[in-house]
Amino acid sequence: MSIRTSLKKVLPPISITEQEALDAGDVWIESSIYQGKPDMHALRQLPQSTLSADEQAFLDGPVQTLLEMIDDFELQNAKHIPKEVLDFLGKEKFFSMIIPKKFGGLEFTPYANSTIVATIAAKSGSIAVTVMVPNSLGPGELLMHFGTEAQQNYWLPRLSIGQDIPCFALTSPEAGSDAGSIPDAAIVTKGMWEGEEVVGLSVTWDKRYITLAPIATVLGLAFKVFDPEQLLGNTLELGITCALLPKSHPGVELGNRHDPMGMSFYNGTTRGNDVFIPMDFIIGGQKNIGKGWQMLVACLGAGRGISLPAMGVATAQSAFKSTAEYSFVREQFGVPIGRFEGIQEKMADIAGKTFLLEAMRVLTTEGLGEGIKPSVVTAIAKYHMTELGRDVMNSAMDVQAGKAIQRGKQNTLANGYSALPIAITVEGANILTRNLMIFGQGAMRCHPHLKEMVDLIHSNDSSADSAFNKVLAKTVKFSVKNAFRSTVNSYAPFLRNAGSSLPAVRPYEKRLNALSAKLAPLADFSLLVLGGDLKKAELLSARLGDVISYVYAAMAAIRFYEQRVEDRKQALPYFQYAMEWSLQQGEQAIVNFVNNFPNAPTRYLMRFLTNTYTSSVSGISDDLVRELSTAAMQDTSIKAQLSHLVVSIPGDGNDINEQAFKAKHAAMPLLSKVQKALRNTPVIPFISFENAVNKLLAAGDLTQAETNTLLEYNEKRKLAVRVDEFTFDMVDVNDLETGHSSEANAA
Repeated sequence: MSIRTSLKKVLPPISITEQEALDAGDVWIESSIYQGKPDMHALRQLPQSTLSADEQAFLDGPVQTLLEMIDDFELQNAKHIPKEVLDFLGKEKFFSMIIPKKFGGLEFTPYANSTIVATIAAKSGSIAVTVMVPNSLGPGELLMHFGTEAQQNYWLPRLSIGQDIPCFALTSPEAGSDAGSIPDAAIVTKGMWEGEEVVGLSVTWDKRYITLAPIATVLGLAFKVFDPEQLLGNTLELGITCALLPKSHPGVELGNRHDPMGMSFYNGTTRGNDVFIPMDFIIGGQKNIGKGWQMLVACLGAGRGISLPAMGVATAQSAFKSTAEYSFVREQFGVPIGRFEGIQEKMADIAGKTFLLEAMRVLTTEGLGEGIKPSVVTAIAKYHMTELGRDVMNSAMDVQAGKAIQRGKQNTLANGYSALPIAITVEGANILTRNLMIFGQGAMRCHPHLKEMVDLIHSNDSSADSAFNKVLAKTVKFSVKNAFRSTVNSYAPFLRNAGSSLPAVRPYEKRLNALSAKLAPLADFSLLVLGGDLKKAELLSARLGDVISYVYAAMAAIRFYEQRVEDRKQALPYFQYAMEWSLQQGEQAIVNFVNNFPNAPTRYLMRFLTNTYTSSVSGISDDLVRELSTAAMQDTSIKAQLSHLVVSIPGDGNDINEQAFKAKHAAMPLLSKVQKALRNTPVIPFISFENAVNKLLAAGDLTQAETNTLLEYNEKRKLAVRVDEFTFDMVDVNDLETGHSSEANAA
């Protein structure tokens, strides 16, 4: 019995939906990471994305106007998005950023799409979701890539101007991540359409979690097609299919609404029972019956690589900006709270991860802008950028404490805190993405020989044995090279390479290369020893996926630091923290992987080849934490660059914080002067800052102009540290005793 035949008996078969998912998208820079040789040259040669004149004008015009229209606190307390906002979104083509200009769309780049969605998300998660869905996986993108000419010419111009609002229904109560088990079914049959009997589909469906469904006028729908009467051929089950149904079509139900985290965007259900549709409703026509899953996975890049990561970045930038400013303005025991080491630990983590997130956003959208559709990279972006956004937000909540939990128009965190779990759950729940997709797709797509080998193993071709043996020889040679490279990088760090000309980057680039070099033999041995069982060993495969992810994040940070920052000296501690954290996470993932590998002899060999032990994890120094937290409270270009997505509207929480922050920086010399004067001549009783300043004015220690500057700063400070208050009108004191609700009116 040949090796190939033996493996065929052992390895589990790959389902059609799995095969289509594995085949989806392109292989990009992640391939070099997996193979142990990160392609830093390709990274540095990637063209930089910038906003075109039209894209910048859209940001400065319609986006700015939209932000001024939004009162997110009122929006969160309302049941509906104001009609004038929805009308404005349609009129200004917010729903058509990905639709080509020839159909009336804006045809913006992925980088611009991300920037616009993130800017809106920093103001309102509900409006951002409303905008991102038509520009993500849905009817618009499916029509662009797979629709017939007639479908494109009819629907895309209507979608471009908001004449029609789309939604796309995939998730069923019985089928979420396991799309292959969709119970929604269509039976090929004959029915009446426009006065004639035609062959079509009788479709029954029950879908939930469908964003925009309650207000949609056109429904994208995924279902399985069956042909029991053999009207289309001799196959019973034809596969997953996508169709486009107008809401007005008889039998289509779009209505009931969910309540996701109290956010006011529209999310709900759609149902239909034995709804007859003609073949023309199938996206791409009858020839695309059974190709729905292939179509869907081919179009996942926008949602996974642009929209949802944009929400994570927007949350982080908003949290970073407000927390840095609050930590500087808010004082306890006579000093800014940002000087306390407990706060500094959180502040440094917020700042470093925000740098990392912006770097990943830029790199990922630049890759997508080149026409690449990297399925692994977009999965990395979706999972890690939404999770990092959640990390940053949680730290910001800890620092701002009581101010963070009091809802109101001045609260800068409540919107992001409520919206982040939504990004965690959609377009593939994060647990699924991390544990099954990143390494699962990465191994098959990034290994130079694995996919061909697996295809040959499952082949029924009589000549497959010979071809398999040749591929196996190449695989063994590849693995030996990986093992040698890992050993050299692990035990001879002086031989590690780095291509950067910047002294600050070179040590990190060497560590990054070493981490990737260790990954390659670990992946090889895992596939060799565990084979098909690695698919079920989610804890192990997730850690290998983590290594790929953190190397990618570190590469993004290097590119951003080398090419994007305006002042490298100011940005250095941000960059150092981002690199230290990314590499630390990757190193820890390798330690955990090796320590938990089930085969003892292989585990010992892995440990030797990679020089991996419990102590093989670097740490972030306290000095770096103190340096970065202090830098974050400075009014610098890098702080502005890492919060550029947050647009302050006069009078909102961000504006109030920023005014106090800048006023304190301007008043710092005078505050030092006041402290010195008070040490020489204490004001007793102190009573208040205003009282002390006026006493110093009367004593001649301050001029009137200096006093005015200090008092103006103090008013802005008091406004920044306050929280929103509301009146509480007790209609009847007995309400409190009986547990009935009392009326509360906004002050």
